Amino acid sequence: MKYPDVYLFNPTCEYAVANGNASWHPNRILQKMESDLATLPMFYAQSTDLILVDKLPSDEFIEQLGKVDILLPQFVLRKKILNSDKSKKETFNKLSPWGWSPAAHKLLSPLKAFCSEEFNQSPASNWHPEHRKLYSKGFALQILKQLVSAVKSDLFIEEELFPEICRTREEIERLISRWGRLMVKAPWSSSGRGLQPITKTPVHEKVWEKLMGIVNDQGFTLVEPYLDKVADMALQFEVKKGKVSFLGISNFLTDQKGQYQGNLLNGLPDAYSKEIKNFITEIPEIIIEPLINILENSKLSQLYEGNFGVDTLLFRDKKEQLKINPCLEINVRQNMGFLSLYLEKLIYPGEKGIFRTYYQPGKSFYSFKTEMEKKHRLKITSKKIKSGFFALTEATNEAQFGAYILV
Repeated sequence: MKYPDVYLFNPTCEYAVANGNASWHPNRILQKMESDLATLPMFYAQSTDLILVDKLPSDEFIEQLGKVDILLPQFVLRKKILNSDKSKKETFNKLSPWGWSPAAHKLLSPLKAFCSEEFNQSPASNWHPEHRKLYSKGFALQILKQLVSAVKSDLFIEEELFPEICRTREEIERLISRWGRLMVKAPWSSSGRGLQPITKTPVHEKVWEKLMGIVNDQGFTLVEPYLDKVADMALQFEVKKGKVSFLGISNFLTDQKGQYQGNLLNGLPDAYSKEIKNFITEIPEIIIEPLINILENSKLSQLYEGNFGVDTLLFRDKKEQLKINPCLEINVRQNMGFLSLYLEKLIYPGEKGIFRTYYQPGKSFYSFKTEMEKKHRLKITSKKIKSGFFALTEATNEAQFGAYILV
């Protein structure tokens, strides 16, 4: 008998890691996001697993999900399972939040005694101060340097364009002189938040205040040249007992500020040129094996178990040649790219789609869903989405956040 895994959607985990306090809580709007999107792990969980939610999904929503080929797990109220008397001695296999942090460990600690011995002996069962470094963009920079040194490919970003760690205004100003335009990043952040593009000089004092605020809060910033981006791609992996396995590639979209916009499903856009498509096809062969080797010999494989994604950036250099930064960031958690690998299975073969999350202040996900369903009629063939709009989370008047597929 397989005992259930317990899933929790907590995409604010990086903020919790940056803060470091086990009692940290996201602000009200982020709590609302986690609550509205809490059911998302159902797309990669097994039917025997449990998903912690603040509110049980309605029968109507469950019926809607039944139109596609998915075996739903069980949904359980978070407060009930975490606060209940454990005299029944329920048994779980492992705890699987979206991402670990001191706060996630504290929240889920009442369940640890009822997990398998394998989980309780794994690196995921407790938080250690060393874990914090894995979540930092500084760790990804170390892996990038090792990878470029090991592979020596002409397709890789040149060393003079490597990101740099900066702790002072003077260090950032020196990079403005060298590169002109910059992208400045908070070391602990996710989904394109904590980013500050610098495209104009002189830099406004308010921008300097923001950048120095990051340094004061997190110790440093990571500064990159603002590159001529062509595409974003993430390599999805799992690490277990020190061994790293490759799960697949996800293609995602970001805006000019680097904020996450969604994931492409079932292939690249038709608008991409043959040159770009060929380049993207070549890349995995060059990167994956050496990257696995480096990661298996890093702290990541010793201190972590679970899924993670390595974001890469395709860009054109000054000579208009296609190049790649093969390790822009490492997301040591479940991530939207990992989720998108499972969402692709909901789409009819040969059709392409996009997965997006929704938030518009003042407008509910229900209003948005109603509009989109009229514009993009849903067509389902053999329990697969052939075309149209499909809500992945429940759309109510109270839901400010949502997730959906458009095919």
